[in-house]
Amino acid sequence: MQQIFVFGKETIPYSVLFSARRTLGIKVYPSGEVVLLAPEGTPEEVIEQKLHKRAPWILRQQAYFKDFGIRSPEKRYVSGESHYYLGKQFLLRVSEGKTNSVRYKGRCFEVVCTSPDKARELMKSWYREHAKLKFTEYAEPIISRFARYGVAPTSLYVQEMENRWGSCTPKGKIILNTELIKAPRPCIEYVITHEMCHLLHPDHTAAFFTLLETEMPDWRRWKDKLERFMM
Repeated sequence: MQQIFVFGKETIPYSVLFSARRTLGIKVYPSGEVVLLAPEGTPEEVIEQKLHKRAPWILRQQAYFKDFGIRSPEKRYVSGESHYYLGKQFLLRVSEGKTNSVRYKGRCFEVVCTSPDKARELMKSWYREHAKLKFTEYAEPIISRFARYGVAPTSLYVQEMENRWGSCTPKGKIILNTELIKAPRPCIEYVITHEMCHLLHPDHTAAFFTLLETEMPDWRRWKDKLERFMM
């Protein structure tokens, strides 16, 4: 469950992950997410003391990641640009023609369009369609595994999302960010598994992370890779 810590005029959302560790630690992800790693049974006042002490550092880290992300220029969808699909880098080639099409050949995306300004729209549409296919394919074995817990999503939906990789609604609908199709398969499987865990545990409780650890023991590796890859 996400909580709020107020430091001066700044508000810091954070979540706590309890485990068998002995010391209290704080991790700031490139997304700006703050996770406090605490031994089981750590009192709330001790957690708040740690947050107060480390708040300046947390804010610096968040500012650093925010500034770092800004340096990545927005894609123009012109020949010569690099674009990603399932973690692999492809060179974009755009040419004019009588019809519109997208295909990938070797390590290139070949886009033919009636007008160069249609390249962005065509690529986004291509990503969206392939995201639907691949996410469904990757989700099937994960959904099958979770059947032993007596849960299943009511539907799997793909859409563009600004601030998250996925979500799980109270009615069991799992939504995945189209942009995930650019990341390696294990990163996508991590997000699907994460959202499947929410069918049993709506909040980020110790029980949630225990289940996530059971279903994907190396989830931290792929979460970190996703954060770095998609900055």
